[in-house]
Amino acid sequence: MRTYTRARVPGAMYFFTVNLAERQGNDLLTRHADALREAFRMTRQAHPFIVEAAVVLPEHLHCLWMLPSSDNDFSRRWRLIKARFSRSIPANERTSPSRRRKGERGIWQRRYWEHLIRDDRDFQRHFDYIHFNPVKHGHLAHVADWSYSSFHRHVVRGVYPMDWAVAPGAIDLVSAGE
Repeated sequence: MRTYTRARVPGAMYFFTVNLAERQGNDLLTRHADALREAFRMTRQAHPFIVEAAVVLPEHLHCLWMLPSSDNDFSRRWRLIKARFSRSIPANERTSPSRRRKGERGIWQRRYWEHLIRDDRDFQRHFDYIHFNPVKHGHLAHVADWSYSSFHRHVVRGVYPMDWAVAPGAIDLVSAGE
């Protein structure tokens, strides 16, 4: 197995992708969005970080986090979020023999993807990627129609217009006068 070294920079901005173990036909994250929100809230209370952007899809999520200037421990935060969420929902998922031996639930993939944000351009690319993700995955045609996203917060702040990033070929009935 390859050894993977994570970039750990105190006070840095990171992009994350975190997946459920079972991705096909699984809507666990949106079905239990309140439990996920609470897991984030409790973790942020004990181990502060700023969520600059986030989107929760049925079976995975993306986030941009800013860590405190003296802290680079995003792994602990993800471990706590995953554990708190897992404890808050019924245990009815399929688990592998390996997970059972280790006393693990079968909800999350063990690993996650993290990327250290390098500069403003890199930040903007990931920021937009996060908010466009529900359209990219075909869940809807308008970013504004997805409620499990920080998009609306950024519309209020004037970062995005409400009609930002409509899927190619989508017909906007409001603009068409219908």
